[in-house]
Amino acid sequence: MTRRLLAGFLGLVLLVLLGLEIPFGLLYARAETSRLSNSIERDAGMLAELAEERIEEKNTDELPELATGYAEGTGARIVIVDRTGAVLTDSASLTPVGADLSAQPDIATALRNQPTVGTALDPDSGTEFRYATVPGSSGSTIRGALRLSYPTDVLNGRVHDIWLTLALTGLGVLVVVTLIALALARWIIRPVHALERATTQLADGTLTNPPATDLGPPELRRLAASFTHTATRLQHLLTAQRAFAAEASHQLKTPLTALRIRLENFEPHLDPAVHDSLEEAIGETERLGRMIQGLLSLARLEATATTPEAADLDTVVAERAATWAPFAAEHHVGVTTAGRRAGHVWAIPGALEQIIDNLLANALRVSPPGTTITLATRPAPQSIELHVVDQGPGMSETERRRAFDRFWRASDSHHDGTGLGLPIVEQLTRAGGGRITLEAAPGGGLDAVVHLRPARSPARTMTSGAQR
Repeated sequence: MTRRLLAGFLGLVLLVLLGLEIPFGLLYARAETSRLSNSIERDAGMLAELAEERIEEKNTDELPELATGYAEGTGARIVIVDRTGAVLTDSASLTPVGADLSAQPDIATALRNQPTVGTALDPDSGTEFRYATVPGSSGSTIRGALRLSYPTDVLNGRVHDIWLTLALTGLGVLVVVTLIALALARWIIRPVHALERATTQLADGTLTNPPATDLGPPELRRLAASFTHTATRLQHLLTAQRAFAAEASHQLKTPLTALRIRLENFEPHLDPAVHDSLEEAIGETERLGRMIQGLLSLARLEATATTPEAADLDTVVAERAATWAPFAAEHHVGVTTAGRRAGHVWAIPGALEQIIDNLLANALRVSPPGTTITLATRPAPQSIELHVVDQGPGMSETERRRAFDRFWRASDSHHDGTGLGLPIVEQLTRAGGGRITLEAAPGGGLDAVVHLRPARSPARTMTSGAQR
């Protein structure tokens, strides 16, 4: 985020610099070109008047001194011709005296009493120059012409200098702005990072390092203070909820156990005709105990934030199938495993065992004698599927949608379930980043599908790390 803020700020400053410096540079180059042209025209006119006087007075011997004196002081080149176009003097000594230049366009135009200004390539030196060719005349009498030229290298050098100055100035501004923007970005981002770390800690269950409330802009300071207050209050509520779950487990179990014992002790003193009602009362007491235990389990799951860990799904499935097989055999129901090897999945510690136990308990309640419950694992593109398939009566689509509601039981249910088993399974599955769905099994029955996130094997991770 610091880089994005810095890039955006510098991009804006760079855009402003370019919008200011480029027009200024172009304006300066145009102004220098105009200034040089005006200077050449002015000086050429003055020199032409001086040269015309000397030609008129037959003092052409003074022309070389006039041309050379000006050229040495300015770096220009002066060529003076008479009215026929013959060279009288060349300050650069590149054109011999007497050479005919009347065929050159600017000289020919000047001899017709018209000045010429432009840019051309010097055929003698091969350099580009800016020139002004003006007639030396008195009224309509033309006595010669003068060409004053400057190499454009001088002009280009000045333009290059101003562009270099502008570039260095812009670079300096960018460096200063970068330092200021970096300090400003860190001033803003530091409390944001502190809030991010605090949020992560709170999501993991405990806020050990609350964000500082004296860093960054006032808005972020108020946000940090509000977050700390909310997190502290939330932790107090979670602590109170955990304490309630722990205390309620003991406080509620004891009177329910005492109630069941008292009901059992009534049996010898009651008429045999009411024994069935007594058994039903004892059964309801036991179901109430299981319901309280389920509620406490849900409360613990919702109040505790546990980090998922990699667990071997194949090993857990094999162990739970072996554990439940003898108990299921007492009800003449078989428990088998199938499918391909699934490997490791993400789950909170102990969650896979509870998920499988709850699903097997539900399946066993509805499985007729002589049927089989199948535990199957199946790798999928984005997850690993665990299927618990029974051969019972199954559920309708509406019942499958409501099955995860707390305390919900099917209307034709004859078992003593509490309606909390599937909500507990759903909570455990979500805690590991997975989900659970209920589908109709082929041939009848119910297929509980647990979608789990695949995880790399710890042993494989250590091996690949050693290879690196």
